[in-house]
Amino acid sequence: MALGAKLFLKQSQSLVMTPQLMQSIQLLQMPHAELTAFIAQEVEKNPLLEIGGDEGHVDERPEAAELPAHENPEPSSDWFREDSQASDRLKESLDSNYDSAFTEDAPTSRPDAPELMSQWKSMPGGAGDEHVDLDEFVASRPCLRDHLTDQIALTFRDARAQAIARHMIDYLDDAGYFRGEPSEIAGNIGIGTDDVTHVLERLKSLDPPGVFAQSLSGCMREQLRQADRLDPAMEALVDNLDLVARRDFQKLRRICGVDDDDLLDMMAELRRLNPKPASAFSSDATESVLPDVIVTARPGGDWQIELNSDTLPRVLVNRPYLAEIKASRGMSEADQTFLNTCLQNANWLTRSLDQRARTIMKVAGEIVRLQDGFLRHGVDQLRPLNLRTVAEAIKMHESTVSRVTSNKYILTPRGLFELRYFFTVSIAGADDDAASHSAEAVRHRIKRLIDDETPAAVLSDDDIAAVLKEDGITLARRTVAKYREAMNIPSSVQRRREKRALARVAAG
Repeated sequence: MALGAKLFLKQSQSLVMTPQLMQSIQLLQMPHAELTAFIAQEVEKNPLLEIGGDEGHVDERPEAAELPAHENPEPSSDWFREDSQASDRLKESLDSNYDSAFTEDAPTSRPDAPELMSQWKSMPGGAGDEHVDLDEFVASRPCLRDHLTDQIALTFRDARAQAIARHMIDYLDDAGYFRGEPSEIAGNIGIGTDDVTHVLERLKSLDPPGVFAQSLSGCMREQLRQADRLDPAMEALVDNLDLVARRDFQKLRRICGVDDDDLLDMMAELRRLNPKPASAFSSDATESVLPDVIVTARPGGDWQIELNSDTLPRVLVNRPYLAEIKASRGMSEADQTFLNTCLQNANWLTRSLDQRARTIMKVAGEIVRLQDGFLRHGVDQLRPLNLRTVAEAIKMHESTVSRVTSNKYILTPRGLFELRYFFTVSIAGADDDAASHSAEAVRHRIKRLIDDETPAAVLSDDDIAAVLKEDGITLARRTVAKYREAMNIPSSVQRRREKRALARVAAG
């Protein structure tokens, strides 16, 4: 059989992911901060794009100076015109002459504060500048390294010890704990281990209390020592934090040699200590969460759903600038190609942002419709929900709904929630015909049962499972234990010890 090359014509259909389509999908998933940064980059690259709103308003009118004399706009309000009679009446009524109040000969500073006014004028954003940045007058946040370095200069007189102490700051973690090994540090810098250990012990006395500790117990011990509260009983309590976590009050009373009243007071004092002494010096900026969708109740009982104007991007295509550029002569073919590309990208971005807003509204509207019981009555009425249910209702793909609900927030009368919060696992009812329940609602039900316990009737995991079954919720004991541990709720044995100790103190 002879081999040879042949030419065939074949017709087929395929889905091609163009760069613009991929960018549209990414826009749908972006939270507000990332979207704002992306739009800023596009505006910087594309001369036809403008940020909408007050700051980025595209003025389509020519400048007033370029208009003919008969087309110059006149002031539309009477207060703008000069009225000599009104000015005279104002002088007489207020017994003041305002003609020279703001002239060049008028004093520029108050007699009692001339230096402050001169400082204000010399600062950036002061008089003479158009913009005042208030952030320049805000005190900077303290830095843990600078805070400790200032104390090291006063704590150690020897320059050699100060250098060792400053080097050991690098071994602190974000919580303020010392994570280095004295022997390893001594070998790296060529000194004795005893010198490093001596400097470390002195560093533990610095502010904030507990810094440079090597363990949680050491951190609490140092805070108690600086507060002059490290007595033998308190030291025994700190040495047995595992028993404190298990709430084994019987062993703690025997080890510390105190009664119930003193033990509860000691544990209350232990809770007031800071397990992360460097938390006040964290360099991470606090970011506020802005809702993408706002839900409010209407007088008729319905829900009003609207996009948050603060998170809604406003991007406009500068049509007047485009017309001016096209009207100019001498444009090369490369310039024309670049201008057409910018126009296509600008139109695509505005359409993508509009489609993004419409999709978010569709998804949020369907979630509000399905979770009406939660909005009216609370978490007990939160119904199980998955992505497929919402996707089928709004005629979209599950992946689209997943991207919309990622890092998007909704403000409701019940509080601020991530859209993902409303998608919970379904738990079957006790009977086959019974309605299913949301896992979040079941967790809330378990917490409420535990909060309503009495010292004489503490519910075990089996008891909670039995109560839930009576309410029509089928849940295994191990699942109850998993939900309880996820909410950081101790076991029934530990809760019984704590409640009985509190009851004895209250009765005594």
